[in-house]
Amino acid sequence: MTLDSLSLQEFDENSELIPLMTPEDEEAINNEELPETLPILSLRNTVLFPGVVIPITAGRDKSIKLINDANKGGKVIGVVAQKDESVEDPSAKEIHETGTVAKILRVLKMPDGNVTVIIQGKKRFKVAEVLTEEPYMTATIRDLAEAKPALKNKEFSAIIDSIKDLALEIIKENPNIPSEASFAIKNIESNSFLVNFVSSNMNLSVAEKQELLEINDLKARALATLKYMNVEFQKLELKNDIQSKVQMDMSQQQREYFLHQQMKTIQEELGGVSHDEEIEEMKAKAKNKQWDEKVAKHFEKEIAKMQRMNPQVAEYSIQRNYLELFLDLPWNEFSKDKFDLKRAMKVLNRDHFGLEDVKRRIIEYLAVLKLRNDMKSPILCLYGPPGVGKTSLGKSIAEALGREYVRISLGGLRDEAEIRGHRKTYIGAMPGRIIQSLKKAGTSNPVFVLDEIDKLSNSHQGDPSSAMLEVLDPEQNSEFYDNFLEMGYDLSKVMFIATSNSLSTIQPALLDRMEIINVTGYTIEEKVEIAKRHLLPKQLKEHGLTDKHLKIGKPQLEKIVEGYTRESGVRGLEKQVAKMVRFAAKNIAMEEEYNIKVTNEDIIEVLGGPKMERDKYENNNVAGVVTGLAWTRVGGDILFIESILSKGKGSMTITGNLGKVMKESATIAMEYIKSNADSFGIDASIFDKYNVHIHVPEGATPKDGPSAGVTMLTSLVSLFTQKKVKNNLAMTGEITLRGKVLPVGGIKEKILAAKRARIKEILLCEENRRDIEEIKQEYLKGLTFHYVSDMSDVIDIAVTNQKVKNAKKL
Repeated sequence: MTLDSLSLQEFDENSELIPLMTPEDEEAINNEELPETLPILSLRNTVLFPGVVIPITAGRDKSIKLINDANKGGKVIGVVAQKDESVEDPSAKEIHETGTVAKILRVLKMPDGNVTVIIQGKKRFKVAEVLTEEPYMTATIRDLAEAKPALKNKEFSAIIDSIKDLALEIIKENPNIPSEASFAIKNIESNSFLVNFVSSNMNLSVAEKQELLEINDLKARALATLKYMNVEFQKLELKNDIQSKVQMDMSQQQREYFLHQQMKTIQEELGGVSHDEEIEEMKAKAKNKQWDEKVAKHFEKEIAKMQRMNPQVAEYSIQRNYLELFLDLPWNEFSKDKFDLKRAMKVLNRDHFGLEDVKRRIIEYLAVLKLRNDMKSPILCLYGPPGVGKTSLGKSIAEALGREYVRISLGGLRDEAEIRGHRKTYIGAMPGRIIQSLKKAGTSNPVFVLDEIDKLSNSHQGDPSSAMLEVLDPEQNSEFYDNFLEMGYDLSKVMFIATSNSLSTIQPALLDRMEIINVTGYTIEEKVEIAKRHLLPKQLKEHGLTDKHLKIGKPQLEKIVEGYTRESGVRGLEKQVAKMVRFAAKNIAMEEEYNIKVTNEDIIEVLGGPKMERDKYENNNVAGVVTGLAWTRVGGDILFIESILSKGKGSMTITGNLGKVMKESATIAMEYIKSNADSFGIDASIFDKYNVHIHVPEGATPKDGPSAGVTMLTSLVSLFTQKKVKNNLAMTGEITLRGKVLPVGGIKEKILAAKRARIKEILLCEENRRDIEEIKQEYLKGLTFHYVSDMSDVIDIAVTNQKVKNAKKL
């Protein structure tokens, strides 16, 4: 392949042709005679070395004319480098004196008007005198002889070998040089061409290359070239070293970055929101929040932390959840209270019958709030048996005040974190139930019902009732600290209403923080009224009926209350009413006839025979049977104390699943009677001849407490004297060995139980008179009260002088 047959495609402005010049070619060039004058082509940014072929783009008019004229003539030109490449038309003084004679191998005309010429360097020359500068520069030249070392010069051979080795190393290390260049280096036989070829291709400035060209001694030029190569190789090694270190550090991050970018693109394609957009949305929401400077500062700090996080780490989702909670909480957002007290009272009366104490307390609170708007909310505890409307009362209070209603059930709660939240470092961390409920409510002043606060339990995970101390303390809850939120939240405007069936299981410190309101059970009349106003309409609506399909009169409702329920509340009553409604619904669906107005016979047909007759008062024909009054968690109840004598040695047996305190009451009564046998008209010898057995029926039900003391005393005196106990009398009170009667609790519930059992007279301690005075007169209608201080008074009132039928002769 000859040079003239090379096509344009194999050249471009930056490529250099690498011909393999043989020593014979070199000798032929050296023997060539140089012309006396030559057209001089000045190069801006390179230096031509003998033997090297390079392409040159000529854009200046002088240069194009020079090339065209030379190409038509002998194709030989003189090539020299400019001293300053910025000069457009250099004069004789602005070019270097030393240059290279070049032969034009091929001229290529480019579409943009420039000319690309491929030239090959032949011999070095020196400009003797510039003859003309128009139309292009011409000058007389003289040959520059090159001093070559001897053929067997070991030092020169070593330099050449070093140049070759170093050239191969540079090609290997430099990713910009094609690996094929190493074949060319290995196949160059001419030493001078090797030096010129390497000098031409090194990354040197024009001035440094010119210096090399001007060195006449080939050995000195080879040594200078080797020095430049060493510097170049050291720079290359250092550069590669730094790049490899940086690449090792950056490759993992770059990989993650590219993956994140891909994920971001995929999310956007699927219609998701990118992480940056998410953060911007949060910032936009934050501008509308009414939080103070402290909270705003904390939010900015936390969102800045999120921006710095890698979205794929586990902490990112925790931080996002945290900030979302922060934005969802109603900081300083309050609903406006409705101060219409008459309307509030109307709402409370509409939803609940009775419960006057609670209603009065709510109206008092509203009245004070109306006068002074910044009052701290009260913390109420509604205490009473199940089913009396404690929980539903909270909803009515919220409606009366015009506030949001929130309820959490505390029954069985045994983890402190349920109240205070988890620290957000844990996986699956959540805020406490208090903060979650406020987020749900959307305001910072809802009515907050804490249901079943007496059923809080504790475990190895902490004591939730102790955590509630901060929540329910008006002095502390303005800065309630939630572990997840990591900031104080103001609960002082929240109206807390706790509900409880028993106060005994609530720890004293917690009880002390709440205002206790006793929500007692309902009388039969109240239950009938509640059923008529609330329960029956509710059940008709739930079963898709109206009051045209079923009517239950007050007498029939009273029969249901007395015969089929025994409770302080109305849950059992509601179930019985629901049965009656279902019976009507079934008949309507099956198109069968039924009585729209319910009769007593209909009640027995649907509900069966009366099931709750056992708490009716029994007669007084048997000695030793006395009616007592008891308090239970579901309200008041009556119980019977039975005692019997059998021949023996004076032992006493007590049965009926009684607790320790109740058994002790029986022992006190027995010992008191023995001590005062003469005053009661009892023969003391009886105590050694007969065994006494005391029993309290319904043995499956556990019973305890001191209030049956007077009842046991009366039972034993009646037994030993064989006299009747006063008819329709019930009693309650604690006794002592000194003969005193002490007051007991649960008086209202016990009185309601007595009324249910048709009791006419009640005997109790003088000190319980104040409890009776607090009860509404309508509850006391038809009852006679006997107040006593001494046990002898009990016997005088309770035990008659009339002997029982079939009295034993003792």
